[in-house]
Amino acid sequence: MPKSHVPYAPEFRTEAVRLVRTSGRPTAEIARDLGVSANSLSAWVKQARIDDGAEPGLTSEEREELRRLRRENRVLREEREILKKAAAFFAKENDPR
Repeated sequence: MPKSHVPYAPEFRTEAVRLVRTSGRPTAEIARDLGVSANSLSAWVKQARIDDGAEPGLTSEEREELRRLRRENRVLREEREILKKAAAFFAKENDPR
C-alpha cells in the first residue's frame, strides 16, 4: 500500500500551475524539479483550466461542496438508522405484553 502524503499547500499548487503555463517547459520536467508526480501536476493544471472556465467540468468549489454534502448525507443516514433502532427498542420496552 502506498504511503499517504500530506496534501500540497494551495500556494504550492498554484505556483506549480503557473510554472507550467508560463515556462514553456514540459510538465514532466517541471514535476520532476518540484518533486511531484507528473500525473498530479497534470491534474492540477487541468483543474485550473476548469476553474478558469476554459474547460467544462466541476470547479474546485463545486467539488468541495459535493464532498461536504455527501459527508453530511452519510452522517444523516447514520443518525436516522440510530434513531430507528432507538425507537424500536423503546417501543418494545414499553409494550405491556
